[in-house]
Amino acid sequence: MTSHSDIWRRLEQHRDECRRGHFRDWFRADPQRFERFSRRIDDLLVDYSKHLVTDETFVLLGELARDRGVEALRDRMFAGERINTTEDRPVLHIALRNRSERPIAVDGHDVMLDVRRALEHMRTFSEAVRSGEWIGFSGHRITDVVNIGIGGSDLGPAMVTEALTPYTREGPRLHFVSNVDGTHLSETLRALDPATTLFTIASKTFTAEKPLPRGDESHVARHFVAISTNTREVRAFGIAPDNMFVFWDWVGGRYSLWSSIGLPIAIAAGFNRFEQLLEGAFDVDEHFRSAPLEDNIPITLGLLGVWCTDFLGAETQAVLPYDQYLRRFPAYLQQLDMESNGKRVDREGRQVAVATGPVVWGEPGTNGQHAFYQLIHQGTRLVPCDFLIAATPHEPLGDHHELLIANCLAQSEALAMGKTNDEARAELAAQGLDPDRSARLVPHKVFPGNRPSTTFMYRQLDPRTLGRLIALYEHKVFVMGAVWNINSFDQWGVELGKQLAKRIRPEIDATGSATAHDASTNGLLNYVRQLRS
Repeated sequence: MTSHSDIWRRLEQHRDECRRGHFRDWFRADPQRFERFSRRIDDLLVDYSKHLVTDETFVLLGELARDRGVEALRDRMFAGERINTTEDRPVLHIALRNRSERPIAVDGHDVMLDVRRALEHMRTFSEAVRSGEWIGFSGHRITDVVNIGIGGSDLGPAMVTEALTPYTREGPRLHFVSNVDGTHLSETLRALDPATTLFTIASKTFTAEKPLPRGDESHVARHFVAISTNTREVRAFGIAPDNMFVFWDWVGGRYSLWSSIGLPIAIAAGFNRFEQLLEGAFDVDEHFRSAPLEDNIPITLGLLGVWCTDFLGAETQAVLPYDQYLRRFPAYLQQLDMESNGKRVDREGRQVAVATGPVVWGEPGTNGQHAFYQLIHQGTRLVPCDFLIAATPHEPLGDHHELLIANCLAQSEALAMGKTNDEARAELAAQGLDPDRSARLVPHKVFPGNRPSTTFMYRQLDPRTLGRLIALYEHKVFVMGAVWNINSFDQWGVELGKQLAKRIRPEIDATGSATAHDASTNGLLNYVRQLRS
């Protein structure tokens, strides 16, 4: 992507005009701004009226999307073309939740046949575990399931399982182990009974250790299942091929929760609810595939992401779910966005001339209000915010949820509208402060406003709504990558550290002085040897 194209220059000129405006004036002059700058999919509302945009902004951004071929790349993805060019693979997480009879082919083979077969395998097994039909080696039903995976094999299933906690109370307890730090596994297993614990090991290459004591290998078959592509290693581990759940190289790890990687979700919440999750994502896929550009929510979100990053200078994106069940959602989106669009070269290997993927972060409200909202409201950095809120809670407790909604809406209003000098001065005067003290405090009480945000509002956080939310963000990331002409579906940046770790591992136990690395790494190796000796 070049910053020297005509449409890019026009957007830069228009940016200066938008910066001179203010939300107060825009909403006062246009009572229909909310209706014009918000869209719905069923009960899910996406309000982007509190962005620093005008009608002209969307006209120009639409030109940018067409200039960069966003819709054409989208169509190529849905057609099964190999748009992941560096790995020569299709990008077909959309096939995993295709609820229509429409075929999706790769090299002439309809992958939907494989997808439906894998889903039926998940259904049969998850229902057997939940019903007690599947028992451990001692004849007891499974009470706990430990998923061992990393990256997308952990973040997706863990986030969704926690988000759907109200639907998991009739199933086994789920635990997720991802960190190579042995503490994670040891502390997880400490309170579990091996006789009633099932392990799901999600690993493409399946290089794993058995957490159970070495003993009767027949026990492995009743307590371990594999989500892998390596049949030989799975069999060598002691897991029967019938207990191996497949996935495919045309599904990236951070897009894999819809596949067999989602088996823990189906065990926790039930396969019917896993299907509802798929249906929600399919709702958004169909909208993304067919809605006109001007009414297409994921395209709009992606273009706003580019607008904030490249034209308004935002370096980060805050995700602020006002829902404790979505506690892991910001962490999940970190991988989705930052592993996808954290790239410095384009599809042709050329240096990208503009800023790409923002840093994604966040915490549930109202915790964040007492931690980092100070910087968002009155700091020197522009931080676009995404607010997520349900109209009705799963856990009604007095007026707690009404207070939660009030806080969510108040924060987005405060970010947009701010507080002027005159308002701050009048507020202090009403408190009876003397003029000198009031004058000193006024600058600290002023909120500049004009801080952009998007609000996602829905009836309740159920499986279908969650599926819609995840898919919206997936396609938003796709759109941003398409505009930047980067490959959002590889992740070469994770490789170098892994390669160096393999080299350093044997050096930790070596004797003598480390000399094979830079001075800092050599010094750290020598010191860790000293501490361990």
